[in-house]
Amino acid sequence: MVVFKNLLKMARGNIVKVRDLAQKMVEKFNMTKKEATEVLTWLAQEITNNLRQGAQVKIVGLGTFKVRERKARTAINPKTGEKIELPAKRVPRFTPAKDLKEAVK
Repeated sequence: MVVFKNLLKMARGNIVKVRDLAQKMVEKFNMTKKEATEVLTWLAQEITNNLRQGAQVKIVGLGTFKVRERKARTAINPKTGEKIELPAKRVPRFTPAKDLKEAVK
């Protein structure tokens, strides 16, 4: 939970980017910024690859990434009022862990 509080302090009023997280990893784990960036990039790629294969990715204390199936539906174009058929599709979904929810409160 301490990790989340530190990230929230870092994020106040701005967006935390990969380079910001990499800098924190450099300070904490005594690694180069290039190595830290590679680790973060690898993590994002692994999560993406697992979701593409239909697997869930659960990171204890952070949350669960999974794929959700959206049904085909009819929508309306707000400019023209024309009805449009939207096909079914798969979308990524993130469900935060209890620890993360508590840290954000």
